Amino acid sequence: MFDLINYRKFRDTPQVRFFDITVNSSNARDLVYHEGPATSPNNDDNDFWQFYLHPHQEDNLLAVSGGRTFYLVNFTWEHPYHMVRLEAGGEILRIPPGTFHRSVSDPKGSLVLNQAVRTAAATVEREFRVYNSADIPRLRWVTSRDGLKPRLHGFTGPICRAA
Repeated sequence: MFDLINYRKFRDTPQVRFFDITVNSSNARDLVYHEGPATSPNNDDNDFWQFYLHPHQEDNLLAVSGGRTFYLVNFTWEHPYHMVRLEAGGEILRIPPGTFHRSVSDPKGSLVLNQAVRTAAATVEREFRVYNSADIPRLRWVTSRDGLKPRLHGFTGPICRAA
């Protein structure tokens, strides 16, 4: 299943904090900026949710600024549907390969650092393919209002299921 990983603060000075956020097995870095309340990937033209699924990549995501809500679906998990809230300065979200995922940023946007772990089989075309829930009935049902209720992680206030 996914993990929420703590990292270590190793020094404080006046108005400055230092952290070791290293993911030791990472061999790729992505910096993802959402301007405003962006959704990634976007809904399709008929408003169906779309997802990424990386067959050969593990994501290790840290919100650097702002916040982002992640929607995770993995049919091999005991409960396949989760919503995870990442706040700047919070934990690192580890998403294993084979997990459908999408995210929605806060109204003022967000900046997320991904310390990915890619296998030799990983390619940009294969890892960043978009999967449309309209074409995958089980995925569409699980994330629908009549489907499974997601397990919530990291939320402190009211939430909205719509993405």
